Amino acid sequence: MGRWRFTGVVALILLLSAASHGRELPVKKSGQSFVYNHTLAKSLVEYASAVYMTDLTALYTWTCSRCNDLTQGFEMRSLIVDVENCLQAFVGVAHNLNSIVVAIRGTQENSVQNWIKDLIWKQLDLSYPNMPNAKVHSGFFSSYNNTILRLAITSAVRKARKSYGNINVIVTGHSMGGAMASFCALDLAMKLGSDSVQLMTFGQPRVGNAAFASYFAKYVPNTIRVTHGHDIVPHLPPYFSFLPQLTYHHFPREVWVHDSEGNTTEQICDNSGEDPKCCRCISMFSLSIQDHFTYLGVDMEADDWSTCRIIGAQSVKKFYKELTSNIIMAKHNVDVSIVEPSKQRDLSSFR
Repeated sequence: MGRWRFTGVVALILLLSAASHGRELPVKKSGQSFVYNHTLAKSLVEYASAVYMTDLTALYTWTCSRCNDLTQGFEMRSLIVDVENCLQAFVGVAHNLNSIVVAIRGTQENSVQNWIKDLIWKQLDLSYPNMPNAKVHSGFFSSYNNTILRLAITSAVRKARKSYGNINVIVTGHSMGGAMASFCALDLAMKLGSDSVQLMTFGQPRVGNAAFASYFAKYVPNTIRVTHGHDIVPHLPPYFSFLPQLTYHHFPREVWVHDSEGNTTEQICDNSGEDPKCCRCISMFSLSIQDHFTYLGVDMEADDWSTCRIIGAQSVKKFYKELTSNIIMAKHNVDVSIVEPSKQRDLSSFR
C-alpha cells in the first residue's frame, strides 16, 4: 500500500463512520472560556517536532537543528527514553512562556501505515479509573501510564515547580504522542488542578468515548487539538454516533487548519469535540497521510527513521541513569520507581 493513499477496508470503515454524522453525542461543556493563541501554537508545534530528534546529546543540550526559533532559551530539565517501547519525551522550562513544557514523541514514520490500520480496529476496552462509564483504549492508556513515561514526567514536573514556583504546565505531542500527551495532561491536572495545566496536540487520534470526553473537558478545560487539512489520523479510530456506548469521541476543542480560497484558515470549532463543520466535513476519499506530517509549516517526522536508536556523546554520560534498559538524562535527580516489565501491563497499578 502506497504512503499517500488508503483504500479498501479503510474507506469502508470510514464510510460507515460518515453515515453517522447526522446525529451527535452530547459532551458536557466546561464553564470556562476558550482562547486560541496562534503564537503559542507556533511555539508548541516546534517542541512537538523537536522531540522526534534522535541525537539525544543535541536534544538534551538544546542544540539540535529544531531547537531554535520560537523555542530558543528553553531549559531542558529531563530527557526520557523508554528503549524497549521506543518512547521519548522531555520536560523543561520555557522562560518566555513562564511555563513548564512536556513534549511526547509520536509514531515512527516507517510503521505509521500499520499503526493507522491498527487504529481502525482499536476497541474501547478499558474503564478509566474513577470515571464512571468512561472508556478508553488500553494501548493508548498504557503507553503513558504503564511505561517509564508517567513516573519520570511527573517527577521532573514536580522538581521544576519546586525550583520555579507553581508555574503552569503545557503538554504537547503529535500523532500517537498527542494521544499520550492527553493522558499526561489529565494525570497532571488531577494532581495539580485544572487551572495549572494546558494541553495542545497536533494530529492526534481519538482516545476514548463520549463519557471520557466529558470528564476530560471538565478536568482539562484548557485544551486545543490542532488538526490539519485532510490528515487521516484525527478521523481514527472511527466515530459512530449510532453506537453511543461503544463509539470513540474526540474531546473539545478542535482548531482546524486548512486552505480556504487560497488562504490558510485556522477555524475554531464548536465545543462538542466532533464539529461536523471542521475536519469531519472532509470526504473519506480525500483523507491523507501527507497532511499528517506537516503542521503549521513545521516538519513532524523524525530526522532518522532507520531505527529507534539512542545516540549520546561521552560528555553527557554523567547525566545518564540506566533504569532497566530505560534512560533518563537530567541535570537534577529524577525520582523514579521502576516497574518490572511483567508488571508494566498491570493496569490496576494506576494511581
